[in-house]
Amino acid sequence: MTDPLAQVVTLLRPSASFSKLTHGAGRWRVRRAEGGRPFYCVVLEGSCRLTVDGDDPLVLKADDFVLIPAAYQFTMSSIEPMPPGAADTVPVEVRSGEFLLGSPDRTPEVRNLIGYCAFGSPDTALLLSLLPRLVHVRGEARLSTLVRLVNEESRAARPARDVILARLLEVLLIEALRSTAVSAGSPGLLRGLGDDRLAAALRCLHGRPASPWTVAQLAKEAALSRSIFFERFRQAVGVTPMEYLLHWRMALAKDMLRRRDGGIAAVAERVGYSSASTFSVAFARHVGVPPTVYARRQDEGAEDGEASLSQSVPAGGPDA
Repeated sequence: MTDPLAQVVTLLRPSASFSKLTHGAGRWRVRRAEGGRPFYCVVLEGSCRLTVDGDDPLVLKADDFVLIPAAYQFTMSSIEPMPPGAADTVPVEVRSGEFLLGSPDRTPEVRNLIGYCAFGSPDTALLLSLLPRLVHVRGEARLSTLVRLVNEESRAARPARDVILARLLEVLLIEALRSTAVSAGSPGLLRGLGDDRLAAALRCLHGRPASPWTVAQLAKEAALSRSIFFERFRQAVGVTPMEYLLHWRMALAKDMLRRRDGGIAAVAERVGYSSASTFSVAFARHVGVPPTVYARRQDEGAEDGEASLSQSVPAGGPDA
């Protein structure tokens, strides 16, 4: 059976950016303005506060895990508030990959392992729109273990490091997303999968994207009337069933074109179009350029990336 959540996370192509250990002592506060990077944090000991984009503060306790798939503005602080008008805290690196927040004269009240990752998919914005804005999981030791493994692997120069990190991050994201309350939160894929009836239809769309699906057929798979299914899907997932199918087909098509997984006609057939010309028109309307142009740009981008990488490595190798 196709797993929509696993498919979305795999298509995101996560890779490690960096992770660090922080100790908080006394009063402290750090603010971050990020460019939509995925942020995660596990509280190893103690407690602290997290405020995301002006929402009410969230108290994090030992073994809590937080994932923000696209972090922009957030604040982490001590439970004891900073004095009015006080400046934000400047982290002090006490050893490689380890930072102190607050007073050096006090025993730390909280220890956090935090990190960022990057998504390599050209369709990241669409895929992230299917996920919750914030994931908060309490008391899941598996998540703490996974974060520790990511941290250890990111700091080691072992063979196949990048491959291991990519797989660990995929497992971490899937574990975090499936551990959260799927029936709550903002509309998206996770909320849809929390509804058993809608989940049946979503698995059909992901498992057989090339099938000529109609709302009536999907409603039958969900064992609901057409009108009830349509409205229930729209409210839970945030788009209509046919809009979701179009977005998913285009995400798959872009991934195939990026990987050069077949010609235009083959890609068209695999995502449900009767001819290459029909697919090309739909793709250009959705993406902004024809599939041939999109594929060529992906090749040019890969070549530019390889050239940049080769120029950045000294002649004696990365350790020279």
